[in-house]
Amino acid sequence: MKKHLIFYALTLLLFAIYSCKDNGAFTISGTVTNPGSLKKIFLLAADSAGVAVVDSTNLSDQGKFQFKHKAPYENLFRLRVGGSIFDLIAKNGDAIDFSTNLTDNTHSYQIAGSDESEKYKEFNKLNNFYGEKTSKITQEYQDKAQATGKESDSLIKIYLPMFQKNIKEYSAEVLKFMNKNKHTLAGFYAATSLEPGKFEPQLIAYADDIKDDFKDNPGVQTFIRQMMNLKPVSVGHKAPDFTIAGIDGKPIKLADYKGKYVMLDFWASWCVPCRQENPNVVKQYAIYKSRGLNILGISLDQDKAKWEQAVIADKLSWSHGSDLKNFEGPTERLYHIEAIPSNFIIDPQGIIVAKNVTGADLEEFLNKTFNKSQQIVKIK
Repeated sequence: MKKHLIFYALTLLLFAIYSCKDNGAFTISGTVTNPGSLKKIFLLAADSAGVAVVDSTNLSDQGKFQFKHKAPYENLFRLRVGGSIFDLIAKNGDAIDFSTNLTDNTHSYQIAGSDESEKYKEFNKLNNFYGEKTSKITQEYQDKAQATGKESDSLIKIYLPMFQKNIKEYSAEVLKFMNKNKHTLAGFYAATSLEPGKFEPQLIAYADDIKDDFKDNPGVQTFIRQMMNLKPVSVGHKAPDFTIAGIDGKPIKLADYKGKYVMLDFWASWCVPCRQENPNVVKQYAIYKSRGLNILGISLDQDKAKWEQAVIADKLSWSHGSDLKNFEGPTERLYHIEAIPSNFIIDPQGIIVAKNVTGADLEEFLNKTFNKSQQIVKIK
């Protein structure tokens, strides 16, 4: 009988605690040590349009503050404390405790009551670590360039690989964090920090995994829709067929390249990065044309004369086509072109085997692909 009474008492206590919890809003109870002249704290919310102030409160003489805010869905929020910004993730029903010391130059803070916020804090630590390394490399380069009075190729050859190595290491760590925290908002925000073009296959797979999560969060749902739209034209999928008007007015079909390697190269005469990449494409075409590489240039120009002039000026000796409709052409929409230069390398079976590879990456991919093809032919 005594055990039943104890159980009953505990049940009532838990019910009372739960009943006191406000599931229609979240609270943030904060303490700021050494606030100086600081009087006001601001709460900001992130959405697809950016970050905006949604609430503010006064700081007490004891350095205390509190927010009670209703969130339409679990989301990323930020506290602006003086000149510092602190990230947290909150949903209605959370009771979050926050504290920081404004004289701490590292801007460290403590947070409790939100597992998601703890995870996001972990991501921020990772982000800051590699961000500081990038800043250090950039500063060293600028200092040496200033000392010599110019930006030299020798300096770029030293510091560009260092910068690229740091980005590569950062991306690898983000991928680990993202997959470890797959079904959390912290994992989602980590995923969105990756370069979309470079990590498209991983981001599409991630979107597939979280498609049933955060259905009320518009940012997450927009990301999932974007990735699902890209899926049919991602690496490993069959390239959708199309017909486009050639530079001579005659129709060109993707099917014309059946059984061959072809690179669809989306570009425009007005696109500076495209024109800068063209010499590299010309160089690679000269090397691999005899080994089976074909290129179909697809221009986003609207002015045919300027398109033709650029083809001649850049010595682009492969086939060319255009809808002459900028990003709104049917071919551009079919392949979801949102930025240029953009390319797709399609194998003889019509499968997309690479996407958006430029510079040294394009050279490396073609070298591996055609050397491998030759080795297979020799074996046969």
